[in-house]
Amino acid sequence: MCAGLLLAALTFLTVGAVVDSATASAAPTDVKIFGTLRNGTDRVADVTVKATDASGAVVGTAKSSATGAWSISLPPGSYTVTIDESTLPQGISLQEKTRSIPVVLTAGTDRPVIFSFGAKRTSTQISAVSKLTRLAIDGIRFGLIIAITGVGLSLIFGTTGLTNFAHGELVTLGAVIAWAINVKLGLNLILATVISIVVGALVGMLNELGLWRILRRRRSGLVAQLVVSIGLALIARYLILIFYSDRSKPFDDYQAQKQIGSGAFAITPVNLWCIIISLIVLVAVATMLQRTKIGKAMRAVADNRDLAASSGINVDRVILFVWALAGALASLGGVLFGLSELSGQVQWEMGFKLLLLMFAGITLGGLGTAYGALVGCVIVGLLVQLSTYWINPDLKYVGGLVVLIVILSIRPQGILGSRARIG
Repeated sequence: MCAGLLLAALTFLTVGAVVDSATASAAPTDVKIFGTLRNGTDRVADVTVKATDASGAVVGTAKSSATGAWSISLPPGSYTVTIDESTLPQGISLQEKTRSIPVVLTAGTDRPVIFSFGAKRTSTQISAVSKLTRLAIDGIRFGLIIAITGVGLSLIFGTTGLTNFAHGELVTLGAVIAWAINVKLGLNLILATVISIVVGALVGMLNELGLWRILRRRRSGLVAQLVVSIGLALIARYLILIFYSDRSKPFDDYQAQKQIGSGAFAITPVNLWCIIISLIVLVAVATMLQRTKIGKAMRAVADNRDLAASSGINVDRVILFVWALAGALASLGGVLFGLSELSGQVQWEMGFKLLLLMFAGITLGGLGTAYGALVGCVIVGLLVQLSTYWINPDLKYVGGLVVLIVILSIRPQGILGSRARIG
């Protein structure tokens, strides 16, 4: 039933797929070279981009749009991409290193091409302190994004006892819906994100009403529910693959940005706003848990469900709200994760990649505690990013998980967890 509900949530994506198939002029085996021409923060329009084969023959051309975007569809192979410099606006020059860019296209993988304009930028040696400072800032940003997605997962565990392995797919679904609204419908990404958050909350509620509440009323064990969540995660992941794509696709907005600040504190506006939005949302969630009636009810249900029910709290209504909140936070986290960590791209299994770090963060902080999830996720994000100073960035998730094992060996209940629960 839940898979059907998720299928309904994704149905509108097929419209974009039909449009793509109807308008594509290239053969199904063709792949794209694409890019956006920018001179600093200015878009460069009406510039001709050419692709030549090994013999020097022109095999494809494109003209940049008003936003500077261009793309050429070609069969897999080796090409050279150049700009017709006679079409460049007056006063804009191409850097020597990008006058001729070799490109190797493989089946199923679109290839971005970046041209650089203006004076050549000289590189400077970055000190160890500056590099570690940058990594720490990146780690805080990454940890806050993990926290936004992980808090909902922790609240679900705290109120129901369910270890939900399908939570990563809520993250992916939120990013995919925002991408579809932004790219296919042409709405601004901020508005698309708001709509995605609402849809994520509805999908979370449908999960609870259509599956988990039924299983609880039939007294299904937590192990059985865990297995169901794994199956649901697989179904949802491959439904997203069918309706979306196995390729990474970018948002239309907030792609290439100029850094603000300098030195170790240089940061792009989109990354700065990811930090600010994450902090605002997490503070709002913490305030809700402490100050509002529903927040106190959530804490009561997490502490002792039977006692909360006997004191007049509608447990089912509280759990439904938790699922809605978890779905909304997961959708927001998916968009922020794509913007900040995936260079503005959306991937069909991005939530699955983040799921292990979410579990690491909430386990490190203390299972079932929202504040523990926040602390644990920020620590995991810091450790993951700082570890790239010593190890290959492709292995950065390993460092965070190793530290998780070490800390839990010393304090098994987590940083803010309790050794035992009574009741």
